[in-house]
Amino acid sequence: MRSWRSSVLSALLGAGLGAAAVRLWSFEGPHEEARTAAAFSHCPVIPVPGIIPRVQASELTGSPGAVMKYGFPSLANVKSRDSYITSYDPRTRTASWVIERLSPASLSGSADRKCCTFKEDDSVHVFHRATNEDYRGSGFDRGHMAAAANHKWSQKAMDDTFYLSNVSPQNPHLNQNTWNNLEKLCRALTKRYLNVYVCTGPLYLPRQEADGKLYVRYQVIGPNHVAVPTHFFKVLILEQMDGKGVELRSYVMPNEPINERVPLERFLVSIETIERASGLLFVPNIMKRTSTLHAITDR
Repeated sequence: MRSWRSSVLSALLGAGLGAAAVRLWSFEGPHEEARTAAAFSHCPVIPVPGIIPRVQASELTGSPGAVMKYGFPSLANVKSRDSYITSYDPRTRTASWVIERLSPASLSGSADRKCCTFKEDDSVHVFHRATNEDYRGSGFDRGHMAAAANHKWSQKAMDDTFYLSNVSPQNPHLNQNTWNNLEKLCRALTKRYLNVYVCTGPLYLPRQEADGKLYVRYQVIGPNHVAVPTHFFKVLILEQMDGKGVELRSYVMPNEPINERVPLERFLVSIETIERASGLLFVPNIMKRTSTLHAITDR
């Protein structure tokens, strides 16, 4: 089995990051490890004008404008749910991205996961939707993009996370371990920040093969040929408690088993990495919330 390090390195190189990616993802010596640790210690901080109000549970229902405060990464096939906003890709039968807003209010409530079942999204044309049959016997979990545990504030909101348009084929070991730990981190950050905006989605990244050329290859499952991503990303937009700034954190994980001892910080990448690889844009939208381009600084 390929190690997660070689997998991520190949993906980043395939995305055109070249020597910079080699420096970031090389752990062959103490100097490189120190350089990586230093790089991870700096998250861009984006000041925004005004004081940011804390989210109340009543604001979450039917409030796409609040969820999309920092704009749309893309505009194709956008759908609104009680708990999240999504852009659906009919070619892959999965979401291109899903955005949700987390706060202590959204994480509290009586919603029960045991009352939820995975279901087809009947708002998607039957030619382009995933079904439970696609996942049966595939060896992949139905991995949530917007996690069910993020939306305990409403049973309907939690139910909405079980639409198959909000899930993607995910390696069971990844889904139940390291990816789950990243979801827990997102929830834990609500104790330190006013609001936590989370954008999650699949990636289909190239690998260099024996002939020296780069290819994008991915498996499809089931009668509807649901695409299996090679990687997943999360972009976190974190509003500071004092209302004066926003921090960005962006993660990429390969869709394969990962040793749980590897700290989540090792999967941090620059936001530009995800923008280039996904075809989505985050920074231009975020900058609309600032006065000048110089608002982005390092801590």
